[in-house]
This record gives sequence, structure tokens and C-alpha cells, in this order.
Amino acid sequence: MSRPVVNGMCSKEVRGDPKTAKASKARPGTTLIGRHLKHPLQNRWALWFYKNDKSKVWQDNLKIITKFDTVEDFWALYNNIRPASKLSSGCDYAVFKDGIEPMWEDRRNKCGGRWLITLSKQQRHTELDHFWLETLLCIIGEVFGAFSRDVCGAVVNIRAKGDKIAMWTTNTENKEAVTFIGRKYKEGVGLPTKLVIGYQAHADTATKSNSIIKNKFIV
Repeated sequence: MSRPVVNGMCSKEVRGDPKTAKASKARPGTTLIGRHLKHPLQNRWALWFYKNDKSKVWQDNLKIITKFDTVEDFWALYNNIRPASKLSSGCDYAVFKDGIEPMWEDRRNKCGGRWLITLSKQQRHTELDHFWLETLLCIIGEVFGAFSRDVCGAVVNIRAKGDKIAMWTTNTENKEAVTFIGRKYKEGVGLPTKLVIGYQAHADTATKSNSIIKNKFIV
């Protein structure tokens, strides 16, 4: 897989140790903060947290935690929050582009859908955190090239029956973008080639009458 560019850097640098960002001279695409370089991402992102408090309406359970727009700020955040595998059942993390709320009703989401990875309860403590981190690196690292503009964000759902990780895109009708993103996503997180993942339209999810939702696309 080719290395995506993040404001003049490749995704390998997104994965790097932010402590190595010391330099006396700023390179193009970097911001000098004191004696440290900060490497800007192409987009600003927001971390959201959802806790299932049944005494509140759904929207009141969803809170924005913070925003970040540099590689260093992402790692500072990721390394200082509770891992997804340690969240209580019924909780979610969501990371979305600034200005997009992690709900179907947002204008950038309402005509879109999601690529979905479903994990068993046994995978929570072996693979969940790995897949979630790789998902985040895919979206903030803009690994989808020109189609990265179609990516809205990603969500991890912690549930008693099994956890889910989803990458949301903005338009289900853009088949070229959706399928390209799905193939790159599957490759980027390191899923087995033989494992099939599906893409579901939010409109179908919102109107489901049972637990079975038809996949619009598969890769």
C-alpha cells in the first residue's frame, strides 16, 4: 500500500514517536511550538464519547471531549485516554472531522453509510484496540487519497454481545469512492483477505425492523 501524505509527511510518520519531533529548523508542513515541531494533519478531528444513561435522551449522552489537528496532539490524546477495550458496555468512542457530529441526522452523514467490522466478545481483549487504532490511523492519515474527502469519521461500539468498529462515509451512491475506501480500509487494518466486511446505508440502519441489515456493498 502506498504511503499517504499528511501535509507533507507520510503515514509512517503519523505512526512515529511524537517525542522525536525536536528540531532547530522547521521543515515545510510543520508548525514550530517552542522548541518542538508539531506536524499538522490535513483535517481537524474531534473525539466524542457516548455513555448509555437511560435517564437521558440519546443526544444528551453524546459529549465532545476534545479536538486535535496535529500528529503529536493525536498521540498525546490516544495515549492518555482509556483504551476502547476498557470501556463499559454501552459506551462508544467516535472520531469525526471537525464540524460533523457522529449521528445519522448530520447533513454530512444522512445520505451516507458505514463499513462495519464486527468482533466477538473474545476479541475484545486481543484485537479490538489494535483494529480501532489502525482505523484511526487510516482516517487521520488520509490513506484513501482523493476519496478521503468522503470519509466522515469512525465509531467503536462496546456491547455485551460483541463490539463493532465502523468507518462512516458521506454518500452511499458514490460506489467508486465507497468500494475503494472499503478495500483500502480492509487492507489498512490488516484484516484477513478471506474475511468479508459489509457496507450498510444509514437509512437502512435507521429503519430496520429486525437485527438483519442488508449490505449495500461487500469487500
